[in-house]
Amino acid sequence: MLSERLKQSVVQNIWRLHSEGYRVVLVHGGGPFIKKILELVEIESEFIEGHRKTSAEALRYIEMALKGEVNGSLVNLLNKAGLRAVGLSGKDGRMVTARKRYHLSQQDGREVKHDLGQVGDVKAVDTSLLNTLLDNDYLPVVTCIASDEAGNDYNINADMFAGSLAGALKAAHYLVLTDVDGLLRDIDDPSSIIRKLKLEELEPLFGPVIKGGMIPKLESCALALRQGARSARIINGTKPESIFEAVNKEKLTGTEICL
Repeated sequence: MLSERLKQSVVQNIWRLHSEGYRVVLVHGGGPFIKKILELVEIESEFIEGHRKTSAEALRYIEMALKGEVNGSLVNLLNKAGLRAVGLSGKDGRMVTARKRYHLSQQDGREVKHDLGQVGDVKAVDTSLLNTLLDNDYLPVVTCIASDEAGNDYNINADMFAGSLAGALKAAHYLVLTDVDGLLRDIDDPSSIIRKLKLEELEPLFGPVIKGGMIPKLESCALALRQGARSARIINGTKPESIFEAVNKEKLTGTEICL
């Protein structure tokens, strides 16, 4: 999403899906944009065992980046392509209820709970606003900020946020865009791509095969399927034609996870 050419191509493929009658919901994060704004306002990120701690002050700027810059840019591109995009976060219409997230670790044989500040998980999803928009031919573009019942705001991992929405919407196709062709058994060997996995085959692959940034993407696929989505697929967003191919099964695309 840092490349204007790629963004345009993604939008054209979304337009193509929409023109064929698919009801599309687009969910996004914005890691590079968050990093840029926090550097600009000189807020240093604190990490606890690799997990970013988010202060209330940092969250204000994170929300600016996600809703103001990334969401606004995507809505603009989609509308220029002739669609009717609506920019949202999980806060709108109380679509997503968040809960505070803690990082758990083992220290000297006991479980320790680390406070990550304004970092949350999805507690519940209300799809009524999304369905109202979809029923009226709008395309919701949703970013991963949500509030808890008390009105406290949280930043939520975009992959897990998207998986929760896909599950709640009982999505026919949950597509996760990344920068590789799918899940590889060997990260250095593009021919080692795994084309299809059953949900129960996923768990043993965490660690030996599923590592780093691929972990939340596959976890989100599992979450989406368990909560009601009918299929989940990791595809290469730098090859935007794979979006249309994945939905229409024109050819083997990405890694499909199925029940």
